[in-house]
Amino acid sequence: MNRSLLLLPLVAATPLHAQGLGFQVGHLFSSPSATSYRLGYSSELMGVVGTEFHALASDGDRPLGNLWGAGMDLSLFRGGQPGFYLLGGVEGGFATQASHTFWGSWSAGLGYEVFPLHGVSFAVEGRYRALGPGAHHGVEMGIRLGLDRGSRDGGGGGGGSSSRDPAAVDRSAPDTATIRGDLGRRGLPEDRASLISGVIQTALDVMGMPYRWGDQGEEGFDCSGLIRYAFAKHGITLPRRSIDQAREGLEVGRDLDALRPGDVLTFATTGSQVSHVGLYIGDGKFIHSASEGVQISVLSPEDVSGRWWFKRWVGARRIVS
Repeated sequence: MNRSLLLLPLVAATPLHAQGLGFQVGHLFSSPSATSYRLGYSSELMGVVGTEFHALASDGDRPLGNLWGAGMDLSLFRGGQPGFYLLGGVEGGFATQASHTFWGSWSAGLGYEVFPLHGVSFAVEGRYRALGPGAHHGVEMGIRLGLDRGSRDGGGGGGGSSSRDPAAVDRSAPDTATIRGDLGRRGLPEDRASLISGVIQTALDVMGMPYRWGDQGEEGFDCSGLIRYAFAKHGITLPRRSIDQAREGLEVGRDLDALRPGDVLTFATTGSQVSHVGLYIGDGKFIHSASEGVQISVLSPEDVSGRWWFKRWVGARRIVS
């Protein structure tokens, strides 16, 4: 246990992204039993791996006593999308009204998270916890309330993204007049070409705004919020969630040559289900809202950053045909 606790400062030194506050109440079914309270901050660590650092207080009978301390959890697939996730962690600290002065524990288990309100997550967790000194081992059940607005690249509840461009490269914004002319040369009527270029320009006008899970323009955007905002400004209403936007319009095959500016690109970043969307703007580029905010990325099997997106690219939907 002491070796595990020594890892905490090393993990704490890892650069964290935007954070989310969480409060959890749990009950350890051991002999004696104990009720615990945890308050902490969670963040994406890398990819689908998240971390949470928390302070805790636990109320138990002797010889377990009252426990005070801190801990760290690692989670896999938690945040952004409703569903199951894996978690495990270590904790330690000091005890009062107990037969010992210091304590430590490790735990591992499974949770299920939903997003009932804007910027709010609710989760139920069950884990096996081993706590010492002594044989205080048992199942711990808990409920967690999170204020996850902008805490990670999530979006299942609000339709956002669960991805971070791992090698984001600044890309120059296209000239929408050129886009309009190109669409005209493809045989698209002038009114539709102007509509598409207008949608793209609306998205380009908010370049640099921060990523905000569940937001669509108040203080930032999540991925589906940006798409919905850009089309809504031109009289086209799209669903709020990325998975629902992936059913709108006409299907376009997973073929770079078949794409046209204005197509909505769909991505599956953590599994087989669509969890991220972007707006194609031509020349292999698309604009979207990811962890660095509203940005232009590339879709290419050759480009360093574009390869990451290309592997997770599901297809495209043509909203304006």
